[in-house]
Amino acid sequence: MEEKEILLMKGNEAVAHAAIRCGCDGYFGYPITPQSEVLETLSLEKPWETTGMVVLQAESEVASINMLYGGAATGKRVMTSSSSPGVALMQEGITYMAGAELPGLIVNVQRGGPGLGTIQPSQGDYFQSTRGGGNGDYNVIVLAPASVQEMADFVDLSFTLAFRYRTPVIMLSDGVIGQMMEKVVLPPFKPRRTDEEVRLECPWAVTGMRGRSKNIITSLELDPSAMEQHNLQLQKKYQTIRENEVRYEEFLTDDADYLIVAFGSASRIALKSIEICRQKGIRVGMLRPITLWPFPTARIAELAERVKGILSVEINAGQMVEDIRLAVEGRTPVNHYGRMGGIVPAPDEIVDAIEKMRK
Repeated sequence: MEEKEILLMKGNEAVAHAAIRCGCDGYFGYPITPQSEVLETLSLEKPWETTGMVVLQAESEVASINMLYGGAATGKRVMTSSSSPGVALMQEGITYMAGAELPGLIVNVQRGGPGLGTIQPSQGDYFQSTRGGGNGDYNVIVLAPASVQEMADFVDLSFTLAFRYRTPVIMLSDGVIGQMMEKVVLPPFKPRRTDEEVRLECPWAVTGMRGRSKNIITSLELDPSAMEQHNLQLQKKYQTIRENEVRYEEFLTDDADYLIVAFGSASRIALKSIEICRQKGIRVGMLRPITLWPFPTARIAELAERVKGILSVEINAGQMVEDIRLAVEGRTPVNHYGRMGGIVPAPDEIVDAIEKMRK
């Protein structure tokens, strides 16, 4: 049995190494704290010399997302990464990709806002990702890693889902996960697909070869009836994703009187809070959404039937809590606890919030 190599690295570095190993064809990005190590690591590793992967520093985030659009239109595995205000600049390109049904990976290592904000961690881009910051009726799949290992693992998963459904996928990390160092086992090397394999997998792609493809990749449609039909097709696809791709993790929910719902780095802090609560005799469990879209609405609704209250723990002013309240529909009280401005909540603060719910 082959021994797995265990390495110590940052979450951002894990994304870069995983991209190389997962057969990524191209990365287009722009440096911004706290995600700059993605581009820096790729530059140091020089995958263009080993796997043929293109690594390009664009002149801006607007340029990088449009390069992603172009690369995705050829059926290639392409990705970008940025942080909150940089991803805000990418929203037009993301909605174009959603409208044109193009696969691609966007990694967002969140920082505090609004505006330029701070370089400290935040989870303030939940709405930006799950509601779609661009125009029109569209969704993208949103994965929320909670460890360096998941930062690595979710690269391959993101590409799998992106091509399965022809949609952009956002990996919504934050400055804690991106900058922290942990042990990680990197995925095995996957060979990059040949041009023939790309053509077979992506018959919709533009090849640039005369006589081989007459496909036109666009999100523009001037006929209202045709545009409505395209939107109906998108909505049918989104419903299929809701039915098949909801992912979450539960911790001590079997006997819980109170439920914490938290994602990403907030879920790690919440685990310590649960330990403290249990020592005090307060039975608390946690549901961690792994897909923020599609959201685990049905499972939260089930748990709401038997718990006395739910606490949404987020590093923001309260965004995911709205989806929790929609799921619960008044079955049990739902409160929010969060910090802003780059301040990360402490376990004791979450314990105090749980104790207030009990009064």
